[in-house]
Amino acid sequence: MEDGILFDIAGEIIKKMGSRALDEIGFWWGVKDELRKLEATVSSIHDVLLDAEEQQKQNHQVKGWLEKLQEVVYDADDLLDDFATEALRRQVMTGNRMAKEVSLFFSSSNWLVYGFNMCHKIKAIRERLHEIDADKQSFKLKVHKKERVYTTKVRDQTESSVPEVVVGREGDKKAITELLLASNNEENVSVLSIVGIGGLGKTTIAQLIFNDEQIKNYFELTKWARISDPFDVKMIVRKILESAKRTKSEDLDLEPLKSQLGNIVNGKRYLLVLDDVWNEHSEKWDNLKKLLVGGSCGSKILVTTRSERVAQISSSLEPYVLGGLSLNESLSLLLRVALEGQEPKESRTKKIAEEIVKKCVGVTLAIKTIASLLYFRDPERDWLPFLKNDISKIAQNENHILNTLKLSYDYFPSHLKHCFVYCALFPKDHKIDVKTLIHLWVAQGFIKSSRFS
Repeated sequence: MEDGILFDIAGEIIKKMGSRALDEIGFWWGVKDELRKLEATVSSIHDVLLDAEEQQKQNHQVKGWLEKLQEVVYDADDLLDDFATEALRRQVMTGNRMAKEVSLFFSSSNWLVYGFNMCHKIKAIRERLHEIDADKQSFKLKVHKKERVYTTKVRDQTESSVPEVVVGREGDKKAITELLLASNNEENVSVLSIVGIGGLGKTTIAQLIFNDEQIKNYFELTKWARISDPFDVKMIVRKILESAKRTKSEDLDLEPLKSQLGNIVNGKRYLLVLDDVWNEHSEKWDNLKKLLVGGSCGSKILVTTRSERVAQISSSLEPYVLGGLSLNESLSLLLRVALEGQEPKESRTKKIAEEIVKKCVGVTLAIKTIASLLYFRDPERDWLPFLKNDISKIAQNENHILNTLKLSYDYFPSHLKHCFVYCALFPKDHKIDVKTLIHLWVAQGFIKSSRFS
């Protein structure tokens, strides 16, 4: 379970058990005492959940304890929902003309059987939770009833987000632009790949080049298509046509699409950017290239990819390998985002910033993520604890970039973690309707507002 979500669910259980409706239904079925005992056990566990969720990153025993707790907490939540459903049914049935059915449903036999079953279920869950609660003593967990927050500084600007900045990529942009503008007499259409690990800024550089005036003046046609798995030629052609506002139909076969594509690219010097390509099957790439060979001399296809294999298969030109930022460039980017380009007031703060960016190993996305977190923290007071307590715990292995990025998630309030994780249900590159997504969040209970419509 993701950090904070178990804490949030346990908090909801406590809130439900403190409601008047549940108190009344507990009295009706004679299970009020069992409910109070269950509430006390859940409260005891809830108090230490935030510390446990923090410790699980380094302590596998705590992680196992949380996994065992998760199942029981879900069962407790489901049981309380059953109670609420029965209470609602009783309220509805006693409020209309279904007196006969009410009398039958709430006959003494049904009443006693349901009450006995509920009491048994509550007791069983409480005993399971009691065992888990006893186990927590060995972990020396601390009581934290509020999620950790940092004191934030007041922002001078009114924008809600840190502005986009690009640092240290001028040389890369110039070199790739020159390759795209260079003539190639061997073939009408040549392919150049930008290859590098995730987060280096491949897409950002491609965007800068795509919007450059030199590029716009040189190429008669420029198109952008983000590619997702699986690599499907028909889908890619459709994306190109949609960007040209030629078709939005998903029913057309490949042959009509090929004809439309030919009408767009044939005889023109074009630049096509295929962003985030993962296909390592040469025959699929060859099938796509056959549809794009009609461009005039000088046409280029620019591919961004994390895979060296993809770069080798797709490129007719030598792939451009993108490296990480230097230490000075990394520091410059961090300060531009975190301090809006200003120098730290104390030299000690700059040294702390240097230690922080070393952990980011030149990866642009990691630096920006950390800088965005630091933006809201006082440099003299909060940056050193952030380095010691958060950045220093990140393991320097193949997953260190993802672990760095996860820090931004760790500082989400628990209800936002619910919303964020829910988005994982959608497939990659899926276009999400914002209003629909918000309604789904509300339906799941992640957002509560009497004014929502």
